[in-house]
Amino acid sequence: MSATTSRGHPAGGTPGPRGNPVLGSMRDFQRDKLGFIRGLTRYGDVARYRMAHLTWYQINHPDGIRRVLQENNRNYGKGSLTLGVFKPVVGEGLLTSEGPLWLRQRRLMQPVFHKRSVAAFGPMMTDETLAMLERWRPAVQDGTPLDVPAEMARLTLDIATASLFHAHVGEEPGAIARAVNTLVEDLGYRFEVPFYPPPRVPTPRNRRRRAALRTVDRAVYKIIAERRRGGGEEDDLLALLMGARDEATGEAMDDRQLRDEVITLFLAGHETTANALSWAFYLLATHPEAETRLLEELDAVLGTGDGRRVPTLEDLPRLAYTKMVVDETLRLYPPAWITNRQAVTEDEILGHRIPAGAFVMLSPYVLHRHPGYWADPDAFDPDRFAPGRSNGRPRFAYFPFGGGPRQCIGQGMALVEAQLVLATVLGRCRLRPASDRPAEAEALATLRPRGGLPMTVEPA
Repeated sequence: MSATTSRGHPAGGTPGPRGNPVLGSMRDFQRDKLGFIRGLTRYGDVARYRMAHLTWYQINHPDGIRRVLQENNRNYGKGSLTLGVFKPVVGEGLLTSEGPLWLRQRRLMQPVFHKRSVAAFGPMMTDETLAMLERWRPAVQDGTPLDVPAEMARLTLDIATASLFHAHVGEEPGAIARAVNTLVEDLGYRFEVPFYPPPRVPTPRNRRRRAALRTVDRAVYKIIAERRRGGGEEDDLLALLMGARDEATGEAMDDRQLRDEVITLFLAGHETTANALSWAFYLLATHPEAETRLLEELDAVLGTGDGRRVPTLEDLPRLAYTKMVVDETLRLYPPAWITNRQAVTEDEILGHRIPAGAFVMLSPYVLHRHPGYWADPDAFDPDRFAPGRSNGRPRFAYFPFGGGPRQCIGQGMALVEAQLVLATVLGRCRLRPASDRPAEAEALATLRPRGGLPMTVEPA
């Protein structure tokens, strides 16, 4: 038996892979990110590893996750790596701001995402989904495969645009979509290649990024200016953000802060939901028994044949299995598959010393597939989320939207959107993989199907 300390971990400190003398575990991580981080669970509740000159601590236990995100959250900032990648794009939005500014913005924006506010966007979500199904008609008729992630990205971008601005922005919608997709891809690349030249260096990639950012900025600032001049009675998210007032000072957000929050909502809201929907359609198509149960629920709640209704927010409590499918999809393929924090001062997590300045990595993907908390963890089983099945499950064994004070502010809207889109699409057609090749997850900024996900569309 190896020597251990009184706190239960190996003598000499936190265990983990030794890695290469120069690069540490960087090559192993880049070769197979998901396999590498899952493999770290064999070292225990906390694993220590090195990426070049940086030392990381991966937390593999729900109590450790709770320590970082909730109990001692003020000691764990977003960190220089995350801020270095995101701040040049989203500025001081809710994703990247910290301290008093973050607290002010969170308090200002919380009412915007209240359940009553989210409810107003339900009809818009189903309208955009029905418009997408109209675009699919030729593919339904001739059997042409559609790339579902690309289709979902377009849909969720249309929903985000309509939610934020009540209409398409002044730029040609395709230009906005291309610009947002360029920014999302670039953010993922910079996590993949952390030593890429900074944005000020005029490489082809950096020039594309700057052009995309100019396109989005031009559109967002233009519509903010139009709202300032017009003072119209809009009922979209931008109007709610512009109307938010600080309780203490009565101040509203200035144009720059509005821009930062809008860009944050664009980038954080559309890509993550698109990936979750893509995986849900794939999982249902490859698990006929689950698809049958969901379709039976749609029949019971929304009607059958020509009498089938478009789902509404009021239907969601009765679409319980649809919600379970969404929850299980987010367990297997959480779009935000990793997040990291940086310790401000020294801390202790589960008996392990975390030095000041150390980087701490938290992975929903790892905890969601940890055999200590989930039976048959790689299997798709929506019944895991049936009433009563969660009893005794640690809170942070499942955290697709993070947790603690910085839990995703758009969680409620994202879940409503996923349920309404699933119910609307599957009430009218079926999606089938165009290939027998199993879909493979690619861990970029979000967890995407590698190489896309071609599927054919059949009428219901």
